[in-house]
Amino acid sequence: MPELPEVEALKDFLTEHLVGRRVVRVLPVAISVLKTYDPPVTAIENSEVTAVRRHGKFLDLATGDGLHLVTHLARAGWLQWRDRLPDGPPRPGKGPLALRVALETGEGFDLTEAGTQKRLAVYVVHDPEEVPGVARLGPDPLAADFDADRLAALLKDERRRLKGALRDQSLIAGVGNAYSDEILHAAKMSPFKLAASLTPEENGRLHVALRGTLTEAVERSRGLAAGRLKAEKKSGLRVHGRTGEPCPVCGDTIREVSFSDSSLQYCPTCQTGGKPLADRRLSRLLK
Repeated sequence: MPELPEVEALKDFLTEHLVGRRVVRVLPVAISVLKTYDPPVTAIENSEVTAVRRHGKFLDLATGDGLHLVTHLARAGWLQWRDRLPDGPPRPGKGPLALRVALETGEGFDLTEAGTQKRLAVYVVHDPEEVPGVARLGPDPLAADFDADRLAALLKDERRRLKGALRDQSLIAGVGNAYSDEILHAAKMSPFKLAASLTPEENGRLHVALRGTLTEAVERSRGLAAGRLKAEKKSGLRVHGRTGEPCPVCGDTIREVSFSDSSLQYCPTCQTGGKPLADRRLSRLLK
């Protein structure tokens, strides 16, 4: 799933390639991707793109007509830039293409989604706050005013584990499964630690890890073409998706806890005092 750093990089890439250019066609291929119908998605045709913004994991293309094309790439969605779009309209079918946006220059982009769980979402609205997911977003962790006190205030009444709290978009915008693992590894904290139990020192450490991990990921992605962002994300991860590999900090074996539709990775030495976390799903399989 694209998270804050990748969406931030896409925002920068699209700002360079879209702003000041006119949209001539919007071609929905998978109707399920459209989450709003009034105004229709074609309403942004013949409009100039005036700005590209990010709201958490949402991309927002603002047009001179006052409309916004807002996209959430979900777990398996992606944006593919094309210097030259194919001639003729795309054919509806079983492929990954969900929506195509064509510019007057012949360039444009495709929104695609792999897999069978179709969660990619496109909205056309007068105000991004009309999108429910945008309206309920918590503060952006890279905002200038997101200091350690702000983080402490957000977590002080949280009875959930840190992993779940960090992933809650209504609490903190933009962090998903991968970067929550990376942040907790950098902070040397267990993903199962209760969020409300942090001491002031631990809160400060988590704040540094949160801002530092995301900032470093944004910097690694800055300037890359859209097609290279997935590979850059994977190469920059230290624990997420690296079960069985040595921890780059201490050399211990990275372990995993599996859930019904996701998993987390962590280093026992760095994060849990050397003790493996209980993996109930694995335990059931071994019985």
